[in-house]
Amino acid sequence: MVLKIEKDHQRFRQIVKGKIRDDLRKFLTRGELIGKEGKQLISIPVRGVDLPHFRYGDNNDSGVGQGDAQPGQQVDSDEGGAGMGGDEPGRHLLEVEVSLEELADILGEELQLPRIEPRGRHSLASTKDRYSSIRQTGPESLRHFKRTFRRALRRMIMSGAYDAANPRIVFERRDKVYRSWKPVRMPHSNAVIVYMMDVSGSMGHEQKELVRLEAFWIDAWLRRNYDGIESRYIVHDVNAKEVDRETFFRLREDGGTKISSAFRTCRELLDRRYDPNEWNIYLFHFSDGDNSSESDSRECCRMLRERLLPDCNQFGYCQVASAYGSGNFINVLREHLADAPNMVTTRVNTKDDIYDSIKAFFAPGR
Repeated sequence: MVLKIEKDHQRFRQIVKGKIRDDLRKFLTRGELIGKEGKQLISIPVRGVDLPHFRYGDNNDSGVGQGDAQPGQQVDSDEGGAGMGGDEPGRHLLEVEVSLEELADILGEELQLPRIEPRGRHSLASTKDRYSSIRQTGPESLRHFKRTFRRALRRMIMSGAYDAANPRIVFERRDKVYRSWKPVRMPHSNAVIVYMMDVSGSMGHEQKELVRLEAFWIDAWLRRNYDGIESRYIVHDVNAKEVDRETFFRLREDGGTKISSAFRTCRELLDRRYDPNEWNIYLFHFSDGDNSSESDSRECCRMLRERLLPDCNQFGYCQVASAYGSGNFINVLREHLADAPNMVTTRVNTKDDIYDSIKAFFAPGR
């Protein structure tokens, strides 16, 4: 019965994944996905899936009861519920919990993203227990059944106790062997993601919502590909500074824009903490494309080519639409860095564009 229940549960999980995959673009565009995020699980509202449940009769059959009620008296009457019933169906949502790994796999399958190949550089080696040997003693939960069976069968055949007409195998204490573990050092491919965002006066709440949604999916996919991920956040107007995640998405916008300040702060951060020989580095910059001057835009291109692109797996620039920004920075990048293989630029005018932006960022599988 337990095995049947597990099989039914796995089938239900597959149905849920199919529903999530079908509605993936809708989750991206409406922001329904990031409603309740736990440590390792994401709660997702899914329409059209009902959990298995018991169905009861209408209680009109004969039976035995106790109490002071009289025959025919209504049970649990509620005078406050008087009124005509509605004739429209309700909107029922089932919240299912999906792990971040499952969510990233759905993302990769739907967007047809290739698995990322780390650059072969490792920063940490952790110790893990691996069951790679056998010993004569141990708890019954770790007994190696196949090897124990073969040892008992071999002993009975050699002693002449095995009867082919009645192939019963009797285990003795000397037949039993158990799985054993030993600590092994395993390298972990680590990555750092540096998010940079323009918080000048032209970047409003709508633009930040686009950044928040896209950053969530970037995190989900990269965490599926690496054992260790660190996320760092930089905001800038004419000056740049590193902040925490909450401040990154909630800081009020004001002031002008000097994009080179963010790239300079990013380079200083990498020099202090993240050796490119040990870390896979991903940089993402979000802006409306409005910069203080053409000369600063050219300085940004120089810094990217000489100081950032040589050390990072990928630099992604996402330009979000704003009624106040000029939107010219993406054109400068495409003109001066068109030959850079690890730079990807995208435009996100509305939430509908996030889907294609994520696919463009990770299609190369860097």
